[in-house]
Amino acid sequence: MSRDTGDRETGMIPQGRQPDSRPPQDDAWLARPSTIRLLWWVFAAVLALSVAAEGVFKVKGYFGLDEWLGFGAVYGFLACLAMVLVAKALGWVLKRKADYYAERRDD
Repeated sequence: MSRDTGDRETGMIPQGRQPDSRPPQDDAWLARPSTIRLLWWVFAAVLALSVAAEGVFKVKGYFGLDEWLGFGAVYGFLACLAMVLVAKALGWVLKRKADYYAERRDD
């Protein structure tokens, strides 16, 4: 699977040959749109099965609210959302200019 890059000195590609337009890192299986679509379907199915399992098995909660159907999924989603929002806010508070260290140089 070698790629013909043409003449190294002039950068010319031999006639009749087309350069490979895709970068080599796009060949990763996780980068393919079909794989991403499949993973979304698998994750949605696992989530649906875990919520459906709560209907089959009795969940004993410690509070009245945590006995509801799908409470764990909703709680997990909201906790993840809160962590992302806090991380974004923390990044905004802690960010510095690109030349932050260059300004402090005493040469």
